[in-house]
Amino acid sequence: MRVGIKLIQLHNISGEACYLNCDLIYRIDDQYDTVVTLTNQKKLIVQEKPEQIVKKVIEYKQEIHSKWRRDNL
Repeated sequence: MRVGIKLIQLHNISGEACYLNCDLIYRIDDQYDTVVTLTNQKKLIVQEKPEQIVKKVIEYKQEIHSKWRRDNL
């Protein structure tokens, strides 16, 4: 689920929803917890597994590109 432009919904380790601009993701590490490192080197610990985050980003990007194609063809 996303809200607004380029945001995907993740959950912090407390279970609270947070929204992340997927363009700010630098890397995702699967340690004991999933650690998302942002381009500014800040780190987020989230409940989602790396595969789930990658899937959310891909789905979001596919939706954007298909919308652009519909609007511009």
